[in-house]
Amino acid sequence: MKKLMLLILVIASAFTACTTIKSGTIGNGGLSQLSGTWELNYISGPRIAFNGLYPGKKPTITFEVADKKFSGNTSCNSYSGALVADDTSINFTAPFAMTRMACPGEGESTFVQMLKKVGTYSITSDTTLNFMMGDIAIMRFSKK
Repeated sequence: MKKLMLLILVIASAFTACTTIKSGTIGNGGLSQLSGTWELNYISGPRIAFNGLYPGKKPTITFEVADKKFSGNTSCNSYSGALVADDTSINFTAPFAMTRMACPGEGESTFVQMLKKVGTYSITSDTTLNFMMGDIAIMRFSKK
């Protein structure tokens, strides 16, 4: 009987541990600061100037942290998906929904490719969001 009770206790503890929210809970620093709309103002990699990639409209991303969702515009198409993040890491490798209008230039494809490379983020001065790949900022956004 003692072994059965111990087994039940261990299983219950395991289930509780699996459903516990990670350190990135809402209102706890980094993750809560993601909320809102951000506009891209820097992207690394392309040999085309930023204003050449996005001559009309700059890409945006909006985080709804409480609902664990993100959405935005690539400068041409709209996109949305499930937010996978904590206080320092963020992941856009899971498939997300996107409209499919024909877009001129390389801006949209560059934005989506770089988004999928992001592993961590930092927010400075509450108004600048840096998406990082390793130690390098590959995308930078300003709070709208």
